[in-house]
Amino acid sequence: MRRESTLVDRITRSQIYRSIVRSGYPDTPRNQALVVLGNVYLHLHPVRLRRHALAIPYTFCLGGLSFFMFLLLTVTGVMLMFYYIPSTAITPEGNVQAYQNMIDLQSSVTLGMLLRNMHRYAAHAMVIVVFLHMCRVFYTGSYKPPREFNWVIGVILLFLTFLLSFTGYLLPWDQLAFWAITVGTQLASYAPVIGTQIRFLLIGGYEVGQ
Repeated sequence: MRRESTLVDRITRSQIYRSIVRSGYPDTPRNQALVVLGNVYLHLHPVRLRRHALAIPYTFCLGGLSFFMFLLLTVTGVMLMFYYIPSTAITPEGNVQAYQNMIDLQSSVTLGMLLRNMHRYAAHAMVIVVFLHMCRVFYTGSYKPPREFNWVIGVILLFLTFLLSFTGYLLPWDQLAFWAITVGTQLASYAPVIGTQIRFLLIGGYEVGQ
């Protein structure tokens, strides 16, 4: 029993555990208040703020802008799904179906051009804003204890943003998108030892296709 409690104490006192669970079990009023203050849903508008944290240059609202771009991409992406088919089949017009969907979306669908441009520019903006947000976090030292785990999650989300932007670039299936993805995946294949496997993972095969 003592050995088990010693092991639990070592785990709960470790730096990794304290970076993930910063408030402890909510068995006291203090821990309960810390859980509420550290809640992700209250992160944008917490209950109490220090005076210097209210200044715009402190965060430049980059976290909120990243979340807003994500919501905008989600809404416009779901709406675009009703008109877009990711297929490489040839249409009667002689175009690839994915590319023909883009043409029809811009010419035949009401406000289709607006919808597509909102999604496209929001995707570019999200990449820039997320990158600047990570730079701001690093510059202000917000990655230091006890926020190491937040930094790890942020880096993972940054790479996921880059990856989703890279894969989404191919969706229009025009010449610019096709050759940009071809060159980009060829560059990935030059990585030592696992370059070929990385390229295969990125495009799901040995060549760019559906």
